Amino acid sequence: MNLRQVLTHTRTEVGQELALYRSLARWLVRRPDVPHGATPIGYAQLSAPMMWLWIFGSGTEVVVVEVVLRNIDARWADVIRVPLLVLGIWGLLWMLGQLAASRVRPHLLTADHLRIRNGSRTWVDIPLQAIAGVRSTEHTYPGVMKPLHHEDDLLLVGVNLRTNLELVLHRPVALDTSQGSRNADRVGLWVDDPRAVATQLKTEAAQDA
Repeated sequence: MNLRQVLTHTRTEVGQELALYRSLARWLVRRPDVPHGATPIGYAQLSAPMMWLWIFGSGTEVVVVEVVLRNIDARWADVIRVPLLVLGIWGLLWMLGQLAASRVRPHLLTADHLRIRNGSRTWVDIPLQAIAGVRSTEHTYPGVMKPLHHEDDLLLVGVNLRTNLELVLHRPVALDTSQGSRNADRVGLWVDDPRAVATQLKTEAAQDA
């Protein structure tokens, strides 16, 4: 990996980190990232229970480690206590930011396009006039922390590597995404209420045709 790649990777990671904190701030003040005129479509219900479990476990771990180290009468305990406390709090804030991002940055439906999102840094824009059909179809795909997956003519923006709604396009389209242009004629996404969203998208797509 050359210097340019290192700098690009560093900027990406820093940007992701800052985006999580902005999402957490929006969540705390109850200001979701939903522009005027856009209809939010939720997708957070699948991941929320597991995220809360991780957050509770991590919070408990931070408290237990801090209490134990404070009560150990040894020089090494004081040396490692503060770094572990900082690391634990950072991990806790990171997970809260992930949860917040899924809540304050839902999918967005406007008069002419659908923006599919996963958290603060992953998105795909689909013109409504390109949608030929909508169906409840589940997909799973491999990966770890991989919200966007592209394979042949299929583009997936999943939650926990799963999608439950598929958009069939009239023809292969070059779609704008957070990772550049991607050609696809089918797009899968996860939504909390696939039946209601399917009906809504069919109606909007028909009006925009």
